[in-house]
Amino acid sequence: MGRRLHDLDGKVAVVTGAASGIGFALCERFAAEGMRVVMADVEATALDEAAARVDADVLALPVDVRSWEATDELAARSFERFGAVHVLCNNAGVQLERRVWEATPAEWEWLLGVNLGGVIHGVHAFLPRMIASGESGHVVNTASIGGLIAFPGIAPYTCGKFAVVGLSEGLAHDLLANDVPIGVSVLCPGPVLTSLRENSARLRPNTGPDPMTLDGVERMHPSEVAGAVVDGIRTGRFWILTHPEYDDLIRRRTEGLLETGTVFAAALQ
Repeated sequence: MGRRLHDLDGKVAVVTGAASGIGFALCERFAAEGMRVVMADVEATALDEAAARVDADVLALPVDVRSWEATDELAARSFERFGAVHVLCNNAGVQLERRVWEATPAEWEWLLGVNLGGVIHGVHAFLPRMIASGESGHVVNTASIGGLIAFPGIAPYTCGKFAVVGLSEGLAHDLLANDVPIGVSVLCPGPVLTSLRENSARLRPNTGPDPMTLDGVERMHPSEVAGAVVDGIRTGRFWILTHPEYDDLIRRRTEGLLETGTVFAAALQ
């Protein structure tokens, strides 16, 4: 059973990747719950515009989560402004559709720096401060359905997301083993109505085609994902999955791992 943070009113949430998509929806939902919100994003102009739309006491800070130093500064300023952090959402993410041997060194460093490094840096910067406060809290790490199922054509992306899942499981075990009142959730969304693909194409080191589609699965509105996250925080739920359409694929992958010893061929049909 995960740790539960039932009452969010008056608490403080930090969200990276907050200027759009799931991150912005989380900020809106946290504000609706009466929380104070720290919004962080690498795109300063978009962040300022987004922060102006959130009806809450907001601290907006441009941050590149690939940087240990910048993320530590985010934590320091968050605690300086609000005195505490109760919910940490390591949500910043980018997308890259490449076969393993085609991704360049710069693309690997960028992709893993954001998707995995951003989570590591967030945990490193915030958790010691959150633990020292002695208050109850919750960490939400954004992975992907691609952190549970390996689809063809996106192995570098999958690599980082699988690692986020493993990091989150290990973090949950460590906090429980040390009787720390901080829960952990890993968010594994399927297709969501966001500008992730467009933002990633603009920010990544190289350009190239982005042909991936997840046929047959309806894209979810980010506000629905944010609602699932808040429910997960309140109930202490570790796994937050958004699309039951993938349940059978998850089962089949597990069966392949235990029964056949062969790599699972992910396909919706």
